[in-house]
Amino acid sequence: MSFAGKVKDELLEQTGKAKHCQIAEIAALFSVCGQIKMEENGKFIAEFATENLTVAKKCYILIKKAFHIIPDISVRGNHQYALYLLSDQEVGNFMKEIMVMDGALLVSERLIQRKCCKRAFLRGLFLSSGSVANPNSGYHLELSAGSYNRAAKIQDMIGVFGLEAKIAERKKNHIVYMKEGAGIVDFLNIIGAHVALMEFENVRIIREVRNSINRQVNCEAANIKKTVSAASRQMEDIRYIYDTTGFGHLSEKLAEVARLRLENPEVSLKELGEMLNPPVGKSGVNHRLRKLSEIADSLHEQNKDKDI
Repeated sequence: MSFAGKVKDELLEQTGKAKHCQIAEIAALFSVCGQIKMEENGKFIAEFATENLTVAKKCYILIKKAFHIIPDISVRGNHQYALYLLSDQEVGNFMKEIMVMDGALLVSERLIQRKCCKRAFLRGLFLSSGSVANPNSGYHLELSAGSYNRAAKIQDMIGVFGLEAKIAERKKNHIVYMKEGAGIVDFLNIIGAHVALMEFENVRIIREVRNSINRQVNCEAANIKKTVSAASRQMEDIRYIYDTTGFGHLSEKLAEVARLRLENPEVSLKELGEMLNPPVGKSGVNHRLRKLSEIADSLHEQNKDKDI
């Protein structure tokens, strides 16, 4: 089962205790997979249609709890589930309670005034139109919204909880998405997917520790490479000075560090400084080696002029 499937299976068991939260979640589900249909005899029916069995089960549970109605169920093929409210009274009460506006499939602000109802509504949206990637392969959570206006409303609702979500258009469908691991963890907490949250967080922590170690190793490798490269350059400069003019024209301090570097090509600047008499700090050794490099460059220039 996919990670998103695990999250949705867990959310099947999460139902608000208060009726207003149950209705908010039903409204979210209906706004995605519901419609009011008029039959040939002029009667209206409310229909929930979905290819996801978990969504169908959640619709059934919520309708039964919030309205004390047992909806009619229809199964078409292997993955087509439909739930119906058939009587005029059932449909009338249902539409009055969920306050879903026609056309845009938006929901009345009155239905989701409470923060707990916003949580329930987002849970319903994720169940019916959401997905989340396995954290082992990357961080990505999204909710399919359809229109831009609907996406903006969902984005604002998520923002109430201090989370940042973005909107993107994909094949004329707008999605609200999150790609930041900590934000996805917080969103899973908001909708009540606590088991999935722990699994996601464990993977995220392991990935971040691994990435931190890799960065440290890469940094150390780069520093070693830089140190080896610098030491190699220092050796070349000192040998060039020795072969060209010898160390006789150098100051006592420069000659001392030059000889020690030739004798100890593998030691660090700190270790080289401790060998000097008196000992010198890392910056002092580096300063002397830079002086030797400048002298070598000057000798190169002089020899170049002679060749010309």
